[in-house]
Amino acid sequence: MANVRTVVAESAPARGLKAALRAGVVSGIGTSIEWYDFYLYGTAGALVFNKLFFPEISPLAGILASFGVFAAGFVARPLGGIIFGHFGDRIGRKRMLVISMLIMGLATFAVGLLPTYATIGALAPVLLVVLRVLQGLAVGGEWSGATLLAVESAPPGRRGLFGSFPQMGVPFGNLASTLVFAGVLSLPQSEFLAWGWRIPFLLSVVLVGVGLFVRLRLAETPAFQAVRNAGALVKIPTATALRRFPLSIVFAVGACFAPFIFSYFLTTFGITYGTTVIHHPQQFVLTTMAIGSGVEFFTMPIAGALADRFGLRKIYLIGTIATAIVAIPFFLAVGGGSEVVWFIAVVFCTGFIHPLMYGTLAAFSVQLFPANIRYSATALGYQFGGLLGGGFAPLIFTSLLSINTKSFGLLAAYILFGCAVSIVCVTFASRRKSQIDAVGIDAVSIEEKVA
Repeated sequence: MANVRTVVAESAPARGLKAALRAGVVSGIGTSIEWYDFYLYGTAGALVFNKLFFPEISPLAGILASFGVFAAGFVARPLGGIIFGHFGDRIGRKRMLVISMLIMGLATFAVGLLPTYATIGALAPVLLVVLRVLQGLAVGGEWSGATLLAVESAPPGRRGLFGSFPQMGVPFGNLASTLVFAGVLSLPQSEFLAWGWRIPFLLSVVLVGVGLFVRLRLAETPAFQAVRNAGALVKIPTATALRRFPLSIVFAVGACFAPFIFSYFLTTFGITYGTTVIHHPQQFVLTTMAIGSGVEFFTMPIAGALADRFGLRKIYLIGTIATAIVAIPFFLAVGGGSEVVWFIAVVFCTGFIHPLMYGTLAAFSVQLFPANIRYSATALGYQFGGLLGGGFAPLIFTSLLSINTKSFGLLAAYILFGCAVSIVCVTFASRRKSQIDAVGIDAVSIEEKVA
């Protein structure tokens, strides 16, 4: 019986450079909008929600509760990945990307209209959780679809570069959400808390309209078209992925730990740390984060291109080891309270170290799995990695800080833990690549296909 890998390779439609670049750019635009929406909560959670939705508890407990709701979005992400992954592998990447963006946009817009605790009492935080879960479901299906749109359309030898395009959406989304919040923070505090904080959420409806317009004009990826033409679709992609590639999924989960933990330390928790521990002004902390994200937007594709030149594993491990090296010096440097040192440290870590990991993560994950289960498998790896490595990170950092507000040792140890997990998983995943290739990088065996 013929191997589907051969059938798929021979029947894969060609995609020119112009079409490939269009797919890569659109994937980046889409993820920028989705992550703008998702990051809004992180910023608002550190500055607003603890006061407006959890006013009956202490300030620190309010921040913990707010970050707990932040984590709820990550808890929903694996479920979103499973749902969207199933249909993404069964009926196509494009449709799932359109649906995920629509759900995300409506949920974010609804947060901007949400009554606070002072208006409807305990129902306010409940509704906030519901909308955060919807955001999580949407972004759970977004990343894998956007990644496959870019990487499966990439020219030969350019998967690292094209895989960095959807990753660029993360710093851009963070930059946009931070800048918009920095703008409304210029309002008097009473007006900001009364209505100003809602503006960034309400603006998302415009961005979603743009995103839907560009995504509806795209074609399916060559890899999915080839799988469908070869009759290699599988009945239950998630089950097939778990049965055939369990260790690869575990390694994909672990690969996410270092970039996620470090990212949410520098961004979401970084707002709390910079303002409450180091006592920098909110506006300064937000501006620093925005500049760091702006730098990372441009260094992300450089990291992808370096991965194409020197290897995904090598560039990723350089970034992870660099993160481990700077973990303790970062705290020693910023602990003195200098705004200049804080600015340099945050911008350097965000703009030059983090992209070495995150800019290569998409292409690294895609290469681990065959095309006809790839949406489901990459979603499982990334979303469970996001949950364990990123979703609880602000909550864990805040809890560790509450144990000892005068010491950074526990915070640094948590970052080092994430680096250790990622180094082990990326190393072992790379050693197993020959076994993965033996099964077929383009599709699992024909016995798995739908009759």
